[in-house]
Amino acid sequence: MRWTPGQRSGNLEDRRGQSGGGGGFNLGGGTGKLGCGGILFLLVLSIVFKQDFFQLVGGAAGTGDAGYTAPAPGSGEPVQSTPEEEKQVDFISFVLDDVQNTWKQAFPGLGESYSPTTLVLFRDSTRTACGYGDSATGPFYCPGDQKVYIDLAFYDELDRRFGAPGDFAQAYVLAHEIGHHVQNVLGIERQVRSAMQQRPRAANQLSVALELQADCLAGVWAHSAAQRGKLETGDVEEGLAAASAVGDDRMQKQATGRVNPDSFTHGSAVERANWFRRGLQSGDMKSCDTFGG
Repeated sequence: MRWTPGQRSGNLEDRRGQSGGGGGFNLGGGTGKLGCGGILFLLVLSIVFKQDFFQLVGGAAGTGDAGYTAPAPGSGEPVQSTPEEEKQVDFISFVLDDVQNTWKQAFPGLGESYSPTTLVLFRDSTRTACGYGDSATGPFYCPGDQKVYIDLAFYDELDRRFGAPGDFAQAYVLAHEIGHHVQNVLGIERQVRSAMQQRPRAANQLSVALELQADCLAGVWAHSAAQRGKLETGDVEEGLAAASAVGDDRMQKQATGRVNPDSFTHGSAVERANWFRRGLQSGDMKSCDTFGG
């Protein structure tokens, strides 16, 4: 991807020098960390058992009132990094601003005003309005504080473990998470959460639609980047490979050797790549109706 290093984004919060503080939530005797997928999981449990499982993590996801204020940027220990990692941060900062500028320009046509999300970089674990974020969950968006969380170590995993290398693969991941913020700003996330409560048996299906729409929105940004001459040869293939690599079927196959479509929450490899491609080809949010077919 063609990009130019510049001043770090004002919407970048660097917590790499801070301790996550340990902890997490305990469910059934095991310790886990809550990310975007964890939010949906707890929501399904709350619906099925008619209990507020979000109380286990000390905050209700998506309410905007978690009772927790993150440490101010710059607090904690100095960041121990390498020149290679700092170059990666510069790239992520560039993509963050580029994606958000694209949505800022697009929103007036939707009759809306875009309020930017903040990208939080962390190591190992960190507190969020959705509970503890952990590197094992991968990148995620928290509706409660309207922030995207990424441990840069995930990009190494994306390359080595999932076979999706390249800078545009990294850009796709961030654009997907910002897509969740777009859904939140437009009220789509709240509508889906309400639909899950009304139709608990359709919770997984609705979760998949939400995730595939975020893939399509990432593609809409990629279309804009291509129109502005930001894409290089092979970038589209990198993005499609990354979308496919994190499909539920591939993730389940790698983890357990089995595939259970009934438990999908993000969509299959083919679905994820196809919806990213649809947004890339159309450049139009209207093409991203994953709920209506």
